[in-house]
Amino acid sequence: MVEQTEPAGQGDERPGTTNEGANGDGPARLLAKGFAMGSADIIPGVSGGTMALILGIYERLLRAIRSFDLAWARDLFGGRPAVALGRNDLRFLIPLGLGIVSALAFFTRVVPLPQLIETHPEMIYGLFFGLILASVWVLLREAPAFGAREAGWVLLGAVAGFVVVNLVPVETPEALWFIFLCGFVAISAMLLPGISGSFILLILGKYAYIIDALGRLDLLIIGVFLAGMVCGVLAFSRAITWLLARFHDTTMMTIIGILLGSLWVIWPFQQRSYATVGDEEKLVASNPVWPAALDGEALAAFGLLAAGFVLVLVLHRLGKRT
Repeated sequence: MVEQTEPAGQGDERPGTTNEGANGDGPARLLAKGFAMGSADIIPGVSGGTMALILGIYERLLRAIRSFDLAWARDLFGGRPAVALGRNDLRFLIPLGLGIVSALAFFTRVVPLPQLIETHPEMIYGLFFGLILASVWVLLREAPAFGAREAGWVLLGAVAGFVVVNLVPVETPEALWFIFLCGFVAISAMLLPGISGSFILLILGKYAYIIDALGRLDLLIIGVFLAGMVCGVLAFSRAITWLLARFHDTTMMTIIGILLGSLWVIWPFQQRSYATVGDEEKLVASNPVWPAALDGEALAAFGLLAAGFVLVLVLHRLGKRT
């Protein structure tokens, strides 16, 4: 397999990559895709980057974020705002961002998704397991070649994903500098398919803290967290775009592996172990198991798993037609 060596920002519109049809999306479709990304970001173990990959907008999203560079800042603060904004894919970013924000608001203030994960985890994780499994299937079928070298990169990514998702949540401070760091790390993980920003927050001991701050509109915590997210997204988007531009196939194989590794904790049926830390119970281990009985809830989880798998195949087919 020959690696791509074109400069960053060029050669990204190639047949067979995951951004096929993305440029043809209208505002309503982008709003819906943003809502799907925001919904995924709330669920520990599910990545908004994974959803962007599934929906065919991952590479376009990275390019759009990367457009906020030093040249953009010079134009914006140099009295040329029209020129600065002309560098950005605003027709893409605005509806997508509105969709993400709408999902975050909806699932923290209207429908308490974090609580639904606790009361009906099998069904919610069943759906996302099907989505991710189908994404891996589609990406492997789209690969130009698959041999021992590509299998090695997939294995490396799977090991990395497995290690990350099996880290034990720890006790951490609530100082503003650490909230900023959480935003920086979480958004970087969010952009990488297979690694969940919410799960990283869980590991850092700040998932419930940030969700609670969003629910009660704590502007100080939200503002510091958002500042960390902005810095993280600007830094990490450049790193992953550079890798995709120069080592596209290797990077995609590694991403596929990370997706496979993440399935360990996305499997809807888990045996979870908890330990009491202070006055709260903390998750310390989670291992996939087969359901003890095929009751209604188990069958519903498997049904949603199959629905998620089929949904990705349908979306992929529609995207290629577009």
